[in-house]
Amino acid sequence: MASAGPSASPTDPAPDRAEWLAALLPADVGEIEEVSLAVLIKNATPEQARTDYLGPLAGHYAFRKGGGVGYLVLALKDREAVEKKTGRPADPDEDLCVRVGHEPARTDCVREVLPDGRVLTTWHDTMDVEGEDNVGWGPELVGRLVQPDGSQFLVRSSTGFEGSGTQGPLLSEPPLSRQQLKKLLTGPEVLPKG
Repeated sequence: MASAGPSASPTDPAPDRAEWLAALLPADVGEIEEVSLAVLIKNATPEQARTDYLGPLAGHYAFRKGGGVGYLVLALKDREAVEKKTGRPADPDEDLCVRVGHEPARTDCVREVLPDGRVLTTWHDTMDVEGEDNVGWGPELVGRLVQPDGSQFLVRSSTGFEGSGTQGPLLSEPPLSRQQLKKLLTGPEVLPKG
């Protein structure tokens, strides 16, 4: 487990991803450990859960603080993956704060066009939905950074989950605040090399 602090940097030859993430965040976010939600929730083996991520920090992380366990899920999807998942062309100008059809409402939604043309949208999600797994997710702060080429960084800062595979009680607040999430998503550390 990595404690947040300046012990690692992205320039280290092969930094532990949890240590690298911890070095980018304030020390008060708690202890950070890279985990696999597929292993925890779906009882997948580590081999079955192995994923090749785009981006050096993409993955799943447990945040332990004050006896609770929350999670950070960080993913980078290229334009092709976004279009495959949504079934429609990627639209960098889409306003995620506008409810479409039967989509769940995004509360406290903030859309920000950054000076370089990227669009950052953050919102709170109560997670009052039934999933196919036997877990109940706690509230979370969600962020999506859309690049001009249609690729997207997605982040879930979750208070945790209850049920099968739980590692502890929910945190009282998501592990990262809106400002911390923005700083992480817009920093150069999340970008793939090259």
